[in-house]
Amino acid sequence: MPDPIRVLLVDDHALFRSGIKSLLQRHAEFEIVGEAGDGMEGVKRAGQLKPHVVLLDLHMPGLSGRDAAAMMAEESPSSNVLMLTVSEDAEDLIETLRAGACGYLLKNIEADALIAAINKAAAGESVISPQMMGKLLKGVRGELPPKTAAQTVVASELNKLSPREREILTFLARGQSNKEIARKLELAESTVKIHVQNILRKLNLTSRVQAAVFAVEQGIVQDSDT
Repeated sequence: MPDPIRVLLVDDHALFRSGIKSLLQRHAEFEIVGEAGDGMEGVKRAGQLKPHVVLLDLHMPGLSGRDAAAMMAEESPSSNVLMLTVSEDAEDLIETLRAGACGYLLKNIEADALIAAINKAAAGESVISPQMMGKLLKGVRGELPPKTAAQTVVASELNKLSPREREILTFLARGQSNKEIARKLELAESTVKIHVQNILRKLNLTSRVQAAVFAVEQGIVQDSDT
């Protein structure tokens, strides 16, 4: 049996943390390694405990979830930060992804969807609530003024990608997992994972979300394609 996914819960509402903890403890693949009631304590605990996944609230007293995500990215880079919030604001979405979060989920998410999202985050995949994906793409295409890390990548760097990597980049922009891409392209999932790593390295990006943003910004994927 594989080692459990180590999860840290960071939310200022104790009752909500208790509910999430109770849900995850019913699944043997998860281990709750700690809790925190504010952003600063969450940063400290992430650095100490090195969880695989941090479930992080956005709006908390003191240090915000966005700033906490940025600090966790510096101090605990092996931890994948998954925002879990009530905010449907597109600017919050874009800013937290820019800060280093690997995903953005709304608190009205179904239990099964949350379980699947945590598993994806632990595997290094990006997860965004379907309701928010359209807002992300609209923000990237100019309806909001995001300043993503992807904007530092010049278009000429696309020439570094092989035809297969360009193809996989379009699938990343549609939010598809390695397994889904592998099935559509009839490749081994491990091969797709290597291609994704090469794409990020060649474009000097750090996440699948940034790769998706870059693809939209450069016109590789149009709104009608997503």
